[in-house]
Amino acid sequence: MAVTTAAPSPVVLERGFVIASAISAIALGIAALVWPGATLVTVALLFGAYLVVSGIFRLVVAFTSDSLSTGIRWFVGIMGVLIIVAGIIALNNLAQSLLVLAFVIGFGWIFDGVAAIAGGITGRTALPRWLSIVSGVISIIGGIVIFTLPGVAIVTFVIFGGWILIAIGVATLFSLPPKKGAQTAAPVEAAAA
Repeated sequence: MAVTTAAPSPVVLERGFVIASAISAIALGIAALVWPGATLVTVALLFGAYLVVSGIFRLVVAFTSDSLSTGIRWFVGIMGVLIIVAGIIALNNLAQSLLVLAFVIGFGWIFDGVAAIAGGITGRTALPRWLSIVSGVISIIGGIVIFTLPGVAIVTFVIFGGWILIAIGVATLFSLPPKKGAQTAAPVEAAAA
């Protein structure tokens, strides 16, 4: 006599996935708070690896794309080589990699702030005009702070990110789908009343 086992229900799988992702977020958040230095090294390694992979992708596009003109293919290929070199440099000097990452974030905030102010002035924003201008000014100030204190900014990002991961993990645990038994018990209790 063969014993057959039923496949787990989709609700059980979904609950398992939610619990696993919540516990992972909490664990990563705690790790970021307990070992911010190791977290920063990991971020620097991932940033350098991302640059290398991104550069390789651009080289593949430059060599294989038939839809790009010759000039664009050369441009994409040269950019790919430069990005690979930047990734290798970042992997060889992790502190400098974090500094570059801070400057990229700072530049992005300044650019975003200028765009928000321009949107507020011209009225091309989903926000009230004054709010778009104020958020743009705050974004520019944040970008300038990152440029003047990049090390402090990166450490602050890690600590703040750790707390956010913990909060997300806890909130995720509170959003668990109900167990299958709980779903069927509620209609029975409602029918009895």
